[in-house]
Amino acid sequence: MTLPATRQHTIALSAADTDWQRHSRCRDADPSLFFGPENEAGHERALRETEAKRVCEECPVLLRCRKHALAHFEQHGIWGGLTENERTRHRRPLWRVL
Repeated sequence: MTLPATRQHTIALSAADTDWQRHSRCRDADPSLFFGPENEAGHERALRETEAKRVCEECPVLLRCRKHALAHFEQHGIWGGLTENERTRHRRPLWRVL
């Protein structure tokens, strides 16, 4: 089955859009560092998020990761050194302009 041209283009853009992830510092890290369990206690969450952000601090694709997370409304985990709540705060000024 052949996908419509628009769908093929979307898939190609998606692959190119995520190519930067191959260069991320978190690529080989344990995902649970960036995506904690739902029932995580506040203190444990703060410690985990601090450790995840340390990985992000020296990542060569930090800004690209952050831009991706904000543009794609990533709702979970640490992306580009930002938590879910921090990303929401970053997006609010954009919503006001629109």
